[in-house]
Amino acid sequence: MRLSSLSPFVLAVAFIPHTYAWGTVGHEVVATLAQMHLHPSVMPKLCAILDYDGECHLAPVATWADRIRREAKYRWTGPLHYINAVDDYPSATCAFPGPRGWQGRTHINVLNGIRNTTTVLQEFEGRRASASVPSDDSNDDTDVPGYVQDALKFLIHFVGDMHMPLHLTGRNRGGNGDKVAFDGRTTNLHSVWDSLLISERLRTLPRNYTHPLPLPDVEAYLRGTIYDPYIRRLVWEGLLGRWQDEQDTWLICPTSDSSTRPSSPSPQRQHQFASTWQSVLSLFNLASARTSTGQGEGDDGLGVDDDILCPYAWAKPIQQLNCEFIFPKELDDFVPPHRSFDLGDEECACGDDEDALTALARKRKQSPYLELYTPDYAGMIKEQWIVEKLLTQAGTRLAAVLNWIFAELDEDESRSGCLTL
Repeated sequence: MRLSSLSPFVLAVAFIPHTYAWGTVGHEVVATLAQMHLHPSVMPKLCAILDYDGECHLAPVATWADRIRREAKYRWTGPLHYINAVDDYPSATCAFPGPRGWQGRTHINVLNGIRNTTTVLQEFEGRRASASVPSDDSNDDTDVPGYVQDALKFLIHFVGDMHMPLHLTGRNRGGNGDKVAFDGRTTNLHSVWDSLLISERLRTLPRNYTHPLPLPDVEAYLRGTIYDPYIRRLVWEGLLGRWQDEQDTWLICPTSDSSTRPSSPSPQRQHQFASTWQSVLSLFNLASARTSTGQGEGDDGLGVDDDILCPYAWAKPIQQLNCEFIFPKELDDFVPPHRSFDLGDEECACGDDEDALTALARKRKQSPYLELYTPDYAGMIKEQWIVEKLLTQAGTRLAAVLNWIFAELDEDESRSGCLTL
């Protein structure tokens, strides 16, 4: 697509600040979608933990875990952003984990990070709920320990990381070592998924999504960001369209009692978004004790899954995408060009410190690496809404976990153990 043919909105997107590369946008989209799904009683508690003075949103803290990971105090948290199996080398071999188990230190990975931060928040909420509250404002908690605030911010981020497939494989540091081309520009496979695919979506969104949806419960959570139109499309065409018959399955754990879970959406849900938080809550037995211990059934020794929270079970099909198409077979047979090839300023790492959209819009030389901006690769991913589904699953699952920990249900909501739609 030539710049001269782009709409004014697309031209604006092409020159947005570098802070809106996919690493940021993806996490903020997940957090915004999650906030739309929260029970009304949950957000005030989260805002109290995060110590917000003004208008409270989850999106601004969604990338906090990336921003602090190089600080001395938090350097140990780096491995919590991913999980790697020793035997995993897509596309040749897919293992999660395989006979030789997991790389790195035991229980220091993104799946255990989700389990551990959830446990911290469970215990904090349990203490808060059982304590006598002298005032009428039960959310006015000025004594939130710093580690609880950290746990919430880590959880928001880790759920997003788990849904990025290259955070679930150790091949060449999650694709960082696999050089490829995207629209003629040299980059690496991780950056394609971390920045360039979603940047291309923002660049080519239909113009109608620059206008508000007829859904106040969606528009109320949008903040005037460059990715607001993208979220509108995820809701309108995704949650209320192509995924409405399957999203109820996104939260089911393998050991769950399927008799307490709805099998199909109600007719009312097909036409409105106002009660979407109810559909998320309905998938959890909220009348049961709020204790999820991570019994580890079927999670290959990680100790993270039970019948309520199962990050391993949720991550396994995401990891399979690495073997199915994310690492193309042509990449295994590709012979790298001679080292003397001068890339100049044409290489695009396109992480949070690179304006991926501007990189796509620049005039470029032709990269000698395997081109992924093709109908068979990037075109297929776009046509099948792969990235969009992963982001939306992440937002739904994050909301479900936060609702399960923090929601206060009235008698009608909790009478049968789960909500009805």
